[in-house]
Amino acid sequence: MYPELFYRIALQYLEDYKPGALKEMLRLSGSAKSLFEEPDKWRNRVNKKTQQKSLPRITDNIRRTVEKELAIMEAQGISYCFYTDEFYPYRLHSCADAPLGFYYQGNASLFQHPHVLAMVGTRDATEYGCQCVRKIVRELQETDVVTISGLAYGIDTEVHSRSLEYDIPTIAVMGCGFHTIYPAQNQELAQRIVESGGALITEYSYHTIPDRNNFPKRNRIIAGMSDAVLVVETGYKGGSIITAHIAHSYNRDVFAMPGSIFDGMHDGCHNLVHKNVAALVSSGQEIISLMNWEKTAEPRQMLLFADLDDQELQVVSLLREESLMSVDQLSERLTTLSPSKLAGVLLGLELKGVIEAKPGKCYAIVR
Repeated sequence: MYPELFYRIALQYLEDYKPGALKEMLRLSGSAKSLFEEPDKWRNRVNKKTQQKSLPRITDNIRRTVEKELAIMEAQGISYCFYTDEFYPYRLHSCADAPLGFYYQGNASLFQHPHVLAMVGTRDATEYGCQCVRKIVRELQETDVVTISGLAYGIDTEVHSRSLEYDIPTIAVMGCGFHTIYPAQNQELAQRIVESGGALITEYSYHTIPDRNNFPKRNRIIAGMSDAVLVVETGYKGGSIITAHIAHSYNRDVFAMPGSIFDGMHDGCHNLVHKNVAALVSSGQEIISLMNWEKTAEPRQMLLFADLDDQELQVVSLLREESLMSVDQLSERLTTLSPSKLAGVLLGLELKGVIEAKPGKCYAIVR
């Protein structure tokens, strides 16, 4: 009755179903449209708790809300990235609490970029903190990297601004809808991010106002979309500390900048290091080296391809095509290989020097 996008947007208004249950229902049904229109595909294959709930349906209120949302999206040039889309950030797929989808403007190809660094910090940034951001971002020009932050006051604003200055693509994750760019002073910055080849994203519908509860929640997206998180400057508490701990729980690398022991603005960074949540860094080159992000001039000729079996060649073919893939991504594409068999193939290719492990349980061709 409705197009697929209509049903995808409608899913966020189903109050009786949690995201985890909806993801399982989507996996069994094959599409959001089928989830609503063909419940027999999934109904008897989910857990009993889900079976006991009423079937998801499009109420008049949901229909009106979604129709208005779609009209605004078309008028404002806003797109929607859904959990089952190929360009949905592969790093987020490995996060249990990843959103079903999010709205975005800008360059969607950045969602699959091989090198993504989140940079976060206090809204009350000092001149020292801003200098740290400028130093790190300037030095990141040495590699092909995308920065991601939250478009908030302070360190976030500095990250996006310096990324634009040094021609580094940047992604801003908002804690509100596109109707109200927050803070208002960053409206021009948000526009420049999109125009320069970056992206703005939010999981919140167009008219969602900036709410204090939304910002800690959006931090999981910042952490989940990145390979590593750098905490530049923060006290003991705050959103940056939340982001660091979320990233740590996702098995992301976490880094922290040093500061004065007499300034409470750096206590959070020092405490993250003390608790072994973060590693101390003082330069962009350190991050590049620790993450193995060095640029290579020419791909090294791979040898011994004749010695690879069919399963190894399948993995190599995918990695040559996609550049960098997580274990989960490989498993999704190589359905003929069990997880244990895939692990053995990856280990064999590593020992042969054909592929190498990257942070975040990812693999790439050795160059």
